[in-house]
Amino acid sequence: MMNTKEQELQILLVEDNPADAEMTMDALRLGRQVNQVQWVKDGAEALELLLGRGDESAAAARRLRLVLLDLRLPRVDGLDVLRALRADERTRRLPVVVLTSSHEEVDVVRAYDLGANSYLVKPVESEAFMAAMVELGLYWMLLNKAPGDTK
Repeated sequence: MMNTKEQELQILLVEDNPADAEMTMDALRLGRQVNQVQWVKDGAEALELLLGRGDESAAAARRLRLVLLDLRLPRVDGLDVLRALRADERTRRLPVVVLTSSHEEVDVVRAYDLGANSYLVKPVESEAFMAAMVELGLYWMLLNKAPGDTK
């Protein structure tokens, strides 16, 4: 049986910009579909959390429902994180939404080629960004059917 802390973690936000991270977490909470968002500031932290050795990494990978992944990250970039997640059996089917400021077609194509489930360009206006995050939370937390879902 999972403890309450294990049940709560639903989204991993991989974002190096503190302002963008705070706005994303606020918007997800505003939509009320998300109980827990964990924020890491770079790709290396994300990989350690999800693919590191030990029980904590395995538990984190099992209870996550979604990864929101920026592309431009320090230490390990978002595309390399995506590549590693898709190469590992524990995280191969974990939904990953690329959430980035890049409009570059090459980034979109590479992200989908590496197994991204969605690619969302961050709206510049804060109201549009908040609305997009609320809708994203609604879709991925309530509507999407993932392997192993009992809903």
